Amino acid sequence: MGLGPEGLKEKETSSGAGMRTLESMVLLLLMVVFFGYMMIWIMMPTNTFYLNWFPHILKKTDSTYLEKQGAEVLIYPFPILFIATVGCFLLHRRKKKAHENNQRVQWSFWASWKRPALVKGPLGIVSWIELSFVVMVIALLVWSISSYLHNMFATAHAAVKGEQVWETKLSIVALALGLVGNFCLSLLFFPVSRGSSILQLIGLTSEASIKYHIWLGHLVMTLFTAHGLCYIIYWANTSQIFLMFNWDNFAICNLAGEIALLAGLAMWATSFPRIRRKMFELFFYTHHLYIVFVVFYVFHVKFSYACTMLPGFYLFIIDRFLRFLQSQQRIRLVSARVLPCEAVELNFSKNPGLSYSPTSMLFVNVPSISKLQWHPFSVTSSSKLDADKLSVVIKSEGNWSQNLYQKLSSTQPIDRLQVSVEGPYGPVSNDMLRHDTIVMVSGGSGITPLISIIRELLFRANNSGTKTPQILLICAFRKSLDLTMLNLILPVSGTDLDISCLQLQIEAYVTREREPTSNSHKHFQTICFKPDPLDVPVSAILGQNSWLWLAMIISSSFVIFLVLLGILTRFYIYPNEHDYKMMYSESSRSALSMLLLCVSIATTATAGFLWNKKQSVKEMGQIQAIDTSTPITTSPSACYSGGDQELESLPHWSFVESTKVYYDRRPDLKGILSDCEGSSIGVLVSGPRRMRQEVAAICSSGLVNNNLHYHSMSFSW
Repeated sequence: MGLGPEGLKEKETSSGAGMRTLESMVLLLLMVVFFGYMMIWIMMPTNTFYLNWFPHILKKTDSTYLEKQGAEVLIYPFPILFIATVGCFLLHRRKKKAHENNQRVQWSFWASWKRPALVKGPLGIVSWIELSFVVMVIALLVWSISSYLHNMFATAHAAVKGEQVWETKLSIVALALGLVGNFCLSLLFFPVSRGSSILQLIGLTSEASIKYHIWLGHLVMTLFTAHGLCYIIYWANTSQIFLMFNWDNFAICNLAGEIALLAGLAMWATSFPRIRRKMFELFFYTHHLYIVFVVFYVFHVKFSYACTMLPGFYLFIIDRFLRFLQSQQRIRLVSARVLPCEAVELNFSKNPGLSYSPTSMLFVNVPSISKLQWHPFSVTSSSKLDADKLSVVIKSEGNWSQNLYQKLSSTQPIDRLQVSVEGPYGPVSNDMLRHDTIVMVSGGSGITPLISIIRELLFRANNSGTKTPQILLICAFRKSLDLTMLNLILPVSGTDLDISCLQLQIEAYVTREREPTSNSHKHFQTICFKPDPLDVPVSAILGQNSWLWLAMIISSSFVIFLVLLGILTRFYIYPNEHDYKMMYSESSRSALSMLLLCVSIATTATAGFLWNKKQSVKEMGQIQAIDTSTPITTSPSACYSGGDQELESLPHWSFVESTKVYYDRRPDLKGILSDCEGSSIGVLVSGPRRMRQEVAAICSSGLVNNNLHYHSMSFSW
């Protein structure tokens, strides 16, 4: 006998509650594993760890297959890779749940911790959660270096013959700085793994976490530079300067460390904002020296100890290799819209199975401009509204984007443009529906990520039973010509959805002109590109079940690496060390270990990529060819004339009750936000640093409205 509607609803509710309980238990397990991993770092500077814990673990794990590396692998890489693997399964469930459930999400307890704590300063805008982690990391660094110095200074009075006590203490300080720097290095690669399950698990995206990489990079290089300088001063004062050129195959290799330090200094010198923004190519190319840095770091400390930084680097290598495989594909570029404001919209063909969240990022490479340069751009399309196309908008601001604009706006027609992409990368789900009202503040090209949110909400307003939040879009432009960016809110092919369902109000501010110029009457130029049989649509690198495939790659590659390492140790290194009474070089062992690690990752990642590429081709073969008829070539934008005025009854703007344009004015953000009503108001800001700081200060002050919840999107790579 079947269940009635109430019985089915009760069954679904109990099933959902059971799954939530299971997810909570898994999250609790991951937290326990993580705290255990951090406890190792906390105890590492103590004698308890080195005299009791580590020898006990080494005794239990030592074998003829992994030898002492078994202990290092168990302590450092395994816990983090376990968290990353299990996290992939949780993210797969969350992604599936996000597609099935369109209900409004309740505001969580942690929302108050996401409010800005610091608005101005060297760290930029920092939330209470970020500030808490910064304090904890600093506390751990202070504890570690003080503990190292306390324990090692206890024996400093027994200085080496011919040395003064201060010279011995200097060498101890140098060693302590290097040991503490290793902890920062172990965190350095986590923020730059764009498809990392760990970042997604804690709600971070690649563009949001890049600042953590910058902070850690400065900290790592400060500690390692001080570490190297202290040793150089020590060697110079003790007449041992020749040790700078020592390459020890069995212990610490000084020369390898110096090469790694020089590579790090080159990256550090070109990463400061002024150099990075004015000479981006120099920064971009120099940063590839991270390969030299890591390889010679491993030779410096040997592979066994390098396991301390292996977890983050292991996940980064997997992510980097998958990006490399995706970047080798040529993507089909369907069309391009050239805007009068010196911006272009690129429309790519997309696999309908590819799903991504609003505010996602896409990295684009145009070989005809530069074969090596990759630049990130906001995705303006919605995977639900635009099923077969993916769009990005590129504002002509740097040399690369200017060359692209000139190429597309040239009087000579272009019938094809070769393009490669990486991504898209973004959050697993977007919870903007939890707010009653959404206030979007943008400056210049900062409007582009907001367009994807508007399109997503437009789709939800037409296909969901829930009420979508009210939207107030405040956009500031320098010139009236930039108002044409508003035309990108709807896709190039238009939409059949009822756009009146979306409650959208737009207020546009032109800050440097008193009245519209005649250039604002210019039309769009639309270019349609000829298809090429070798071009493929944009698709997920690991298919629709990408998180499950990533879990398989992480776990299987690590198992294969351990098996290969065990075979190498047991049947090649062990006989040389014991049967022939020879000491096998630690440098050679490190080189072979790095080779096996790369082979394991490359093999499993390539297998996953090729399998999903084959499945993607099958899916596209079942879909009819995309209609490439020429779209409208004239701009549907209005002619802005006169002073402050209201634009209404325009066909393209029929989804807007009223669009107001203000000239020679800046938005009064404090006044606008104070007038907003609602129990939960989400404030998203995307634009220049000063604008983000102003909005953050308003939201954190508590003087305007306690219901303001600040969100920021920064793209200052």
